[in-house]
Amino acid sequence: MASNAKDVTCKCSSKNRGPFTAEVAIHFPGMEGVNKPIVWVFPELLVCLDCGLAEFVVSERELDVLRYGIPLDRAA
Repeated sequence: MASNAKDVTCKCSSKNRGPFTAEVAIHFPGMEGVNKPIVWVFPELLVCLDCGLAEFVVSERELDVLRYGIPLDRAA
Protein backbone atom coordinates (compact mmCIF):
# COMPACT_ATOMS: atom_id res chain seq x y z
CA MET A 1 0.00 0.00 0.00
CA ALA A 2 1.28 3.47 -0.72
CA SER A 3 3.21 5.05 2.12
CA ASN A 4 0.89 8.07 2.15
CA ALA A 5 -2.30 5.94 2.28
CA LYS A 6 -2.87 6.87 5.93
CA ASP A 7 -2.94 10.53 4.88
CA VAL A 8 -5.98 10.00 2.66
CA THR A 9 -9.24 10.93 4.40
CA CYS A 10 -12.05 8.38 4.53
CA LYS A 11 -15.41 9.06 2.82
CA CYS A 12 -16.85 9.81 6.28
CA SER A 13 -14.07 12.45 6.71
CA SER A 14 -12.36 10.49 9.48
CA LYS A 15 -8.61 10.11 9.61
CA ASN A 16 -8.95 7.36 12.25
CA ARG A 17 -7.67 4.53 10.04
CA GLY A 18 -5.59 1.49 10.83
CA PRO A 19 -3.74 -1.19 8.87
CA PHE A 20 -4.70 -4.85 9.17
CA THR A 21 -3.80 -8.04 7.29
CA ALA A 22 -6.47 -10.17 5.64
CA GLU A 23 -7.40 -13.18 3.56
CA VAL A 24 -9.99 -12.34 0.93
CA ALA A 25 -11.70 -14.79 -1.45
CA ILE A 26 -13.11 -12.90 -4.43
CA HIS A 27 -15.90 -14.71 -6.29
CA PHE A 28 -17.24 -13.89 -9.73
CA PRO A 29 -20.92 -12.89 -9.53
CA GLY A 30 -23.97 -14.86 -10.62
CA MET A 31 -24.39 -18.42 -11.75
CA GLU A 32 -21.80 -17.95 -14.50
CA GLY A 33 -19.26 -17.27 -11.75
CA VAL A 34 -19.63 -20.80 -10.37
CA ASN A 35 -17.33 -22.16 -13.09
CA LYS A 36 -14.72 -19.43 -12.70
CA PRO A 37 -11.82 -19.48 -10.25
CA ILE A 38 -12.02 -18.10 -6.74
CA VAL A 39 -9.35 -15.41 -6.49
CA TRP A 40 -7.50 -15.42 -3.17
CA VAL A 41 -5.68 -12.25 -2.12
CA PHE A 42 -3.76 -11.59 1.09
CA PRO A 43 -3.67 -7.80 1.26
CA GLU A 44 -2.93 -5.24 3.89
CA LEU A 45 -6.27 -3.56 4.56
CA LEU A 46 -6.62 0.05 5.53
CA VAL A 47 -9.79 0.24 7.67
CA CYS A 48 -11.63 3.36 8.81
CA LEU A 49 -12.15 2.75 12.52
CA ASP A 50 -15.18 5.08 12.53
CA CYS A 51 -17.36 3.96 9.58
CA GLY A 52 -15.76 0.60 8.70
CA LEU A 53 -14.82 1.38 5.09
CA ALA A 54 -11.90 -0.86 4.07
CA GLU A 55 -9.62 -0.58 1.06
CA PHE A 56 -6.86 -2.74 -0.34
CA VAL A 57 -4.88 -3.29 -3.52
CA VAL A 58 -5.13 -6.49 -5.58
CA SER A 59 -1.74 -7.61 -6.93
CA GLU A 60 -1.20 -7.73 -10.69
CA ARG A 61 -1.26 -11.55 -10.97
CA GLU A 62 -4.60 -11.87 -9.17
CA LEU A 63 -5.94 -8.82 -11.01
CA ASP A 64 -5.30 -10.66 -14.30
CA VAL A 65 -7.47 -13.56 -13.05
CA LEU A 66 -10.25 -11.05 -12.34
CA ARG A 67 -9.80 -9.41 -15.75
CA TYR A 68 -9.84 -12.60 -17.81
CA GLY A 69 -11.73 -15.06 -15.62
CA ILE A 70 -9.21 -17.85 -16.07
CA PRO A 71 -6.58 -19.09 -13.61
CA LEU A 72 -3.03 -18.02 -14.30
CA ASP A 73 0.25 -19.61 -13.23
CA ARG A 74 1.49 -18.41 -9.83
CA ALA A 75 -1.76 -16.58 -8.99
CA ALA A 76 -2.72 -17.05 -5.34
